[in-house]
Amino acid sequence: MKLDPFYLIVDSAAWIERLVPLGVRLVQLRIKNLDEDGLRAEIRKAKALCARHHCQLVVNDHWRLAIEEGCDFVHLGQEDLQTANLLELQAAGIRLGLSTHDHAELETAMAAGPAYVALGPIYPTILKKMKWAPQGLERIRAWKGRVAPIPLIAIGGLNPERLDGVFEAGADSAAVVTDVTLNPDPEARTREWIEKTEQWR
Repeated sequence: MKLDPFYLIVDSAAWIERLVPLGVRLVQLRIKNLDEDGLRAEIRKAKALCARHHCQLVVNDHWRLAIEEGCDFVHLGQEDLQTANLLELQAAGIRLGLSTHDHAELETAMAAGPAYVALGPIYPTILKKMKWAPQGLERIRAWKGRVAPIPLIAIGGLNPERLDGVFEAGADSAAVVTDVTLNPDPEARTREWIEKTEQWR
């Protein structure tokens, strides 16, 4: 499958409403602390917005809700992968994106038959405390050699200036959180990302 090279990650349907109409084609809804009713409402709103704007929605973690709400893409971290029912996901026709940080995690991910594999953090990141050192561009090359033809997502510390190196090293898509959401002008920054990744479409 072909993924858009710009992979936006946000924590609310409100962000999707703000940024997806600008031309975002791939977005992950990653909400950590919300009750089930709240999550369901957010997923429904995000799904409707993405359908209207021809954007692929990926739901982070909440795979049961994703099945119930008729979503078609879920992203899981390694811990969530251990508790998820892959047969149920498969039966529902849901594609799976998986996070990896080291060789053992890559083996685990590949055994699950993912639609894509994410590698991070490529550069130092302020999003969350990481026990892994920055992976760097060489690791992208190595990972791409092992996962191809499955798409490889690069994540962690990325900005428009770093994208050429990331794509030239073999990444198919670049994921971003804080470079957009903490920017003084998220709309302008989103347009910059879209423009910068245009040549890799």
